[in-house]
Amino acid sequence: MRDILERESRRGQKKITDPVLLKKIIMFLADNIGSNISVSSIGNTLVNEGLLENGKRKGTPSVHTVQAYVNALLESYFFYDIKRFDIKGKEYLRTLGKYYIVDIGLRNYLLGFRDRDSGHAIENIVYFELIRRGYDVTIGKVGNFEVDFIATKADNKLYVQVTESMTSEDVRSRELAPLKKISDNYEKIVLSLNTGIDSSYDGIKSINLIDWLISE
Repeated sequence: MRDILERESRRGQKKITDPVLLKKIIMFLADNIGSNISVSSIGNTLVNEGLLENGKRKGTPSVHTVQAYVNALLESYFFYDIKRFDIKGKEYLRTLGKYYIVDIGLRNYLLGFRDRDSGHAIENIVYFELIRRGYDVTIGKVGNFEVDFIATKADNKLYVQVTESMTSEDVRSRELAPLKKISDNYEKIVLSLNTGIDSSYDGIKSINLIDWLISE
């Protein structure tokens, strides 16, 4: 926080001056990695949940102010944002992107260790591994379904779903449905900690997450 505040001060922008608001936005984004987030809703959520009551700020911070604070976190590589891409329409969508924290260890420090959202934690890990492997990464939208990641590199493309386990029939149906809606022939995979019995479903590979992480 000190580094971000000092950096913005040196740049002379004077937009990032409230350490309480900065901390609360950090905590909010860390708590909601992998969730669809509208920047315009962050300020309202912080106020409605009473998270700014101990600060000096009066009223709800404006969307412009919240966006400036979020941009400072992105520019300092604390968080990364990912846009949504309409696979059929072949265009980027402006609404409801997601944010991932640069290191799950930092998130554990901020929020403590917990199991209730481990699915989002492993999704965070997969996102950064795809980035490390040189892919451009977006969220995929196909009709009313969402593909966790579309990873693109040169002429190669990879569609990725991430889940904790593929043993449940309901989970399998949920994770496979978006991939089955995609008509091209690029590789489609589901990464999980428990792949279940089958290694593929109609050409969609079910791969153990740990094996995938150490494969390159």
